[in-house]
Amino acid sequence: MQTYFWKLQNNEQDAEVMQKAAALIQAGEVVAFPTETVYGLGANGLNSEAVAKIFAAKGRPNDNPLILHIADVKDVEPLTTGLNENAKALMEAFWPGPLTLVVDKSEIVPDAVSAGLATVAVRFPANQYAQELIKACGCPVAAPSANISGRPSPTNAQDVWEDMQGKVAAVLDGGNCGIGLESTVVDTTEPVPVILRPGGITYEMLMEVLGEVDIDPALQGDAGYKPKAPGMKYRHYAPQSAMYLLEGEAAGKLAQFVADALEEGKRVGVLCSSATAEALRANENVLAKADAASKNLLLTPWGESLEELAANLFYLLRDFDRTMPDVILAEGVGENGIGLAVMNRMRKAAGYQIVSIIDGELRLKNGEIPAFMLK
Repeated sequence: MQTYFWKLQNNEQDAEVMQKAAALIQAGEVVAFPTETVYGLGANGLNSEAVAKIFAAKGRPNDNPLILHIADVKDVEPLTTGLNENAKALMEAFWPGPLTLVVDKSEIVPDAVSAGLATVAVRFPANQYAQELIKACGCPVAAPSANISGRPSPTNAQDVWEDMQGKVAAVLDGGNCGIGLESTVVDTTEPVPVILRPGGITYEMLMEVLGEVDIDPALQGDAGYKPKAPGMKYRHYAPQSAMYLLEGEAAGKLAQFVADALEEGKRVGVLCSSATAEALRANENVLAKADAASKNLLLTPWGESLEELAANLFYLLRDFDRTMPDVILAEGVGENGIGLAVMNRMRKAAGYQIVSIIDGELRLKNGEIPAFMLK
């Protein structure tokens, strides 16, 4: 199919573009659009046939529920049978913004959106373009991230185009997303609200409002649960190359692992802070095994702060699919603030191949330790 690509200019011409995009969604088509978190793949959330086109475009399993996006707080009311005090407090504190609430759904929400669950996930995005599009549509917009299922979520329109050209009706280019990670998802139907997916609204921020918040154990990669929110059940964000995440003391062995992998003849990608990248560039053991043009060593620094890492993570993971190293070694970070969300995404990207040191012994969760780590 033909896919229109419309660049938003933040001027009077945008109104015409929004009307064209809204008309496509009203006609049952799918349009990719920017939010403050990542780009979304939007369709009429009350039209089961339109929603089915999202799953087809992404190659997404249909038992993975979607988020309904709204453009006004009052628009949540028809989608639910009622909001409790916890939900109302979170809406007051964080809407519009990168927070999705799981609430009891009403009869108008199709099972195609909720994956047959009795609940529905709803978000009121802060992004100006997202709000304008949803208002123009006149309906809640169902929108997962605008990528092929399993790939890193897109934070710019070119990455959306790479995945979705010919699969959706249009792509709206609203520039780079500011936060870079999908929204925090909180189940408010439990007596104590539960974080189902960490994001830009952090655990600490939620605690300030609610006083008590649980974190779903599924975030550690536990199996055998039914998904309550988008992205809980399936491997996500994964580059094509094998990726290992080094946590805790194991991160201190990054330089040795890099050198030993290079010695094995591997092309090594490294995802790390700018400071760690500089240290690796100066490490004699690494330098001795990297070729002069660094063609077998792909250092990919994210910056210095956790916020920079969050904003850059998905783009950098996608970049590894362009350079195709044999193995990717990623430096873990602390889980305070947005670090919890970052580590959640990195663990999923690595397929939970997490390297740690316990009682002085190297351990690998979910797999066999590669030979270069055992030298």
